[in-house]
Amino acid sequence: MEKRYNSFVGYFKQKYGCRLQKIVVDAGFTCPNRDGSKGIGGCTFCNNDAFHPNYSTPDKSILQQLDEGIGFHLNRYRKAEDYLAYFQSYSNTYAPLEHLKDLYGQALAHPKVKGIVIGTRPDCIDEQKLDYLSQLAKEKIVIVEYGIESCYDKTLQRINRGHDFATAVAAVEATAARGLHQGAHFIFGLPGETIQDIMGMAPIINRLPVNSVKFHQLQIIKGTQMEAEFERHPEDFIQWKLDEYLDFFIDFLELLRPDLYIERFAGEVPPRFVNSSPWGKVRNVELLQMLDKRLEQRNTRQGAKYIP
Repeated sequence: MEKRYNSFVGYFKQKYGCRLQKIVVDAGFTCPNRDGSKGIGGCTFCNNDAFHPNYSTPDKSILQQLDEGIGFHLNRYRKAEDYLAYFQSYSNTYAPLEHLKDLYGQALAHPKVKGIVIGTRPDCIDEQKLDYLSQLAKEKIVIVEYGIESCYDKTLQRINRGHDFATAVAAVEATAARGLHQGAHFIFGLPGETIQDIMGMAPIINRLPVNSVKFHQLQIIKGTQMEAEFERHPEDFIQWKLDEYLDFFIDFLELLRPDLYIERFAGEVPPRFVNSSPWGKVRNVELLQMLDKRLEQRNTRQGAKYIP
């Protein structure tokens, strides 16, 4: 059945002729709002342990993480033929350029790795690093993934992000100017944002020169600053039931420009990291099936209400 939205998996198949599976790598980075250069404590929602696999730990070499990750995914995703090293944890451009070259080079030396995906913050990139990545992209697959989270400065300040939205715009424009493939990550349901606020982000995202987008619903992780904030002010948070979130996301999807690739529309966190799982133990593959079914029922698709 033809997808009613632009699937990022479909992008890989279309461009490279096969499925490329991402293997998460933890290279021991930190963030400027953790190490004191901009702040301490990190983003209020963040606990990186909640969203990276057990094989990915900084005490292991990059090659060991890749070998273990490939072994894991051979059982889970048997259709994958080649792999991308996904530098995910924390800010993976937050280091001197020579150190980045060494780390990325270690990953690209693996015979099954065809490229890298670099998760980072918009305030952790500069012209020199982008020039290097654009040169690297002539030989390997290079994707830069920016955590933007929200288009509103009041929200970014509240979650202790450490940068404003203008910084994100500048980063994605500089990245686009070099022809690099880039994605952006956003969280739905951050404290203080209404449904109207979130829907208002769609036209803003449409104007960003990004190729793909990744959306997550906010999940309250144990031990985070946001957990304490949620306990004090639950009225400041949107708490979707699963069917409500599906319809909300489809409403949002209708507003997105049709050429954007959707990498993810919801997230899952291992149950041990949350106090409650309001959607039960539904997995991402099931969520995708539900989205396909609901789009079919509503007879709509990505971009159905997009206004250029």
